[in-house]
Amino acid sequence: MLLVLVLGWAALQVARFLLPPLLPRITDTLGFSPGAIGLVLTAFGLVYAAVQYPSGTYSDALSRATLLLPGLAVLLAGVAVVAGSVTAWVFVAGVVVLGVGKGLFASPSRALVSDLFDERRGRALGVYSAGTDIGALAASGLAVATLAVGVGWRTAFVPVLVALALVTLLFVVWNREPYDLRRVGLSPRQTAGRIAATRDQRELVAAFSLFYFVVGGLTNFFPTLLVEAGFSAEAAGGSFALLFAVGLVAKPGAGELSDRFSRLLVGSVALAAAAGGLAVVLVAPSLPVVAAGTVLVAAGYKTQFPIADAVVMEAAPEGSVGADIGAARAVFLGASALGPGVVGLVAELTTFAGAFWLLVASFLLCAAVLARQYRR
Repeated sequence: MLLVLVLGWAALQVARFLLPPLLPRITDTLGFSPGAIGLVLTAFGLVYAAVQYPSGTYSDALSRATLLLPGLAVLLAGVAVVAGSVTAWVFVAGVVVLGVGKGLFASPSRALVSDLFDERRGRALGVYSAGTDIGALAASGLAVATLAVGVGWRTAFVPVLVALALVTLLFVVWNREPYDLRRVGLSPRQTAGRIAATRDQRELVAAFSLFYFVVGGLTNFFPTLLVEAGFSAEAAGGSFALLFAVGLVAKPGAGELSDRFSRLLVGSVALAAAAGGLAVVLVAPSLPVVAAGTVLVAAGYKTQFPIADAVVMEAAPEGSVGADIGAARAVFLGASALGPGVVGLVAELTTFAGAFWLLVASFLLCAAVLARQYRR
């Protein structure tokens, strides 16, 4: 089941990360303006965040499978609509449906991993979250191949459809949970009270929200930062891919470490390392130094994803894991959506280097909060 969930997460991330490199072709074909396509991607992120809490809550009250199978079906539908888009509005509909499907899959799948791996939860979540990096790297290769061969951008989504269909089939065959269809009420006030019940919990939610905010700014503008610093677009693209390549190793390794030692200690040290690596990138005089700094940034910030999930789920009472991780991720992803806007505004007023020094300071603040929690 872990294999199915990792493959499913990786496949949907291929669909997500195919969009940026193919946007020039998509905008030319469907007639989007830069502002309009930006709003489409924002809508995707907001829908994805909004679905997190209800999907997690329903997976607690019903079963994980009751949400995961429809989630996979909606993902298939979303990718099919995107691949078959002949007008701008059809493409918008497909992207929104894709966001709904990702939201239906994300929280219940993490909760199921937590259910299955009680003793080695950190490592299992690290393996699962590495699906993001697998998907990003696969999307990069698929986009390059599509553009090089000269086929239409829609063709790039066909392998994603095949992969999601295979994952859906494997899930149906290997799933042992019942499918429970009944009405269930939501209690957002109670859930919010649980994830922010104590001062320590509120501090952790704030710290991880700030972390997701930094990631939102970092991942959207990292190549732009390097181009503005005088490096070639090819070097900037290679450095961006390096972030995800390092994540393949960093996430499972970080999960394993956080099972053996304090999650907060591992997280605080890693965030300090990410801040140091980003500072190195900002002052780097040459491409090899940029590469070294990029590796350090990736090794540091990729560590946080399994740790943040594990910390939230371990604080949740039995029977509320899905609701709590869904609500927390809704907050985290909402903060992440603000990152590009703030970085873009600061860069417009100053420079991209100035905006990224703000991200360095934010990494250090997150590290300080986690270190303080660990000392307590």
